[in-house]
Amino acid sequence: MCVVGSGWEFVSGISYYTHQLTQAFARRGDLLTSAVLMRRLLPARFYPGRARVGDTSIVTQQYPEAVPLFNGVDWFWGSTMPRALRFVVRERPDVIVLQRWTGTVLHSYLALIAAARLRGARVVVEFHETQDTGETIRPGVAAYVNHVFPRLLRRTDGVVVHSEHDAAVVRERFGLHDRPIAVIPHGPYAQHAGSAGVPGPRRHDQITDLLFFGTIRPYKGLEDLLAAFELLTDDEAGHFRLTVVGETWEGHTLPARMIEESRHRDRIVFVNRYVNDVEVNSYFANADAVVLPYRRSSASGPLHITMAAGLPVVVTDVGGLTETAARYDGAVLVPPGDVPALLAALCELPARCGRRYLDASSWAESAERYQALFDELLGAPRRPERLRTRPADLANTADLADTAA
Repeated sequence: MCVVGSGWEFVSGISYYTHQLTQAFARRGDLLTSAVLMRRLLPARFYPGRARVGDTSIVTQQYPEAVPLFNGVDWFWGSTMPRALRFVVRERPDVIVLQRWTGTVLHSYLALIAAARLRGARVVVEFHETQDTGETIRPGVAAYVNHVFPRLLRRTDGVVVHSEHDAAVVRERFGLHDRPIAVIPHGPYAQHAGSAGVPGPRRHDQITDLLFFGTIRPYKGLEDLLAAFELLTDDEAGHFRLTVVGETWEGHTLPARMIEESRHRDRIVFVNRYVNDVEVNSYFANADAVVLPYRRSSASGPLHITMAAGLPVVVTDVGGLTETAARYDGAVLVPPGDVPALLAALCELPARCGRRYLDASSWAESAERYQALFDELLGAPRRPERLRTRPADLANTADLADTAA
């Protein structure tokens, strides 16, 4: 099988997910795995995190040497798409799994699908969001995605989502009533869960260290957390320290202004940038609890880091997060946008700190559920060994590109 998703050039949460999913398949041993990475998603000047594009110091994760890897496909193609098509032809996957997170990759996905389907592969699309929130507010981009994405779905044999909630949303929004939709939980992000997945020891200074982590965008609800923190009395605030770590996107500077104007400013640490892997580990290892006040969401990388670290978390009862939190004893659910409820949950957090909670998710389970979907789609035993490319296959790249167009 072949995983297609985000690479490290425009690093994001989907970059880490693509990496972890590929490793999960590779670890099975009976599932020959390859990967194609989307490298330059769009001209860098249009990317919210353009200042860090190509910064190799951010990521310490590596793909297994045993996994054939094409890194990667550029938005404007150039020579990258012909080489990617040759890679797919050579690897001959039975199934190609496309990570769905941004409309900028749709034209590339259509080309890769054409190459894979000409070789008899089944196509699976894995949803992380139905559409990026930053894209929905741009009329031209939203119109493009709404026009092109249905073309991709018509060439899709199966769909993966992370929750029953998202399965219902995807089925109704895209009319996918005639093909399998597999609910496969997001695996753990133990690679960021502090030292070997163990949180740091509780200090005895009676201070509870709260952590908000992730890009700062309107749907993340950081302003709700800051409003709740502002309602703490001076005495109550003295028992907390809030660390906010995240890169501002979509010009959403309201949280930054709220932090600067807060009467508890001396209790808030603000790290307004995209941090590297080593720093991520440190922030979670030093946290006593995490607060994720999303206003909407289907899945959350920071939530899965938190659960892998065994930390208590306050998270909003919204979208697919409700089902994820229900499987984790360390989670406290509050209604989205409800500042008083968030304040009450903050005040109760200290009593939940100091113990490690069990994360029931596993990548082995995710891979097993994926395999069940593959078996359903293929309807036949998998090939016992990788089929090698015939010389003639490599000469067909131009035909494949023409077919995709």
